[in-house]
Amino acid sequence: MTERRLIVATLVASGVPRRDRADVVQGVVLGAWRSIKRGMYRPDPAENARQAFRKWLHGIAWRKAWHYLESAYVRHEILSAQPLGLLREVVGPSLEAQVEAREVLEALTELEPSQREILLAVDDPEPLTAYAARRGMNPATAATRLRAARRLFALQLGRRR
Repeated sequence: MTERRLIVATLVASGVPRRDRADVVQGVVLGAWRSIKRGMYRPDPAENARQAFRKWLHGIAWRKAWHYLESAYVRHEILSAQPLGLLREVVGPSLEAQVEAREVLEALTELEPSQREILLAVDDPEPLTAYAARRGMNPATAATRLRAARRLFALQLGRRR
């Protein structure tokens, strides 16, 4: 504990907040003690014993501070009543695009299920002929139903705008 000032100075220089320094100091002391008990502290006999110990302890404190600052429980969220107000740029689709998408979806829900199905089948990677074959209908009939569904969908959208 005679080198507590060195440990605290290392933690301050590393950016450990004041509220957590006592806990990290305790972690440094315990880590150093455990390392000594395992025989990990092997100073150079030619060097001053206290200087060697201070350098070794500084290394432990620096590593503990780094691990502490990188740990998940240190990173925390700051709640804000207006989180989007803190952003400098618009994120995601604009409000107009969202309203327009909602209108399109509402117009789509007003169609009959068979009309919705054929309109959504156009987005499938398979061609319309495969859709018709799965349903057991003529491809020309499927194309006619698709045109009719598109016309009704356009009417639904026109009424909304």
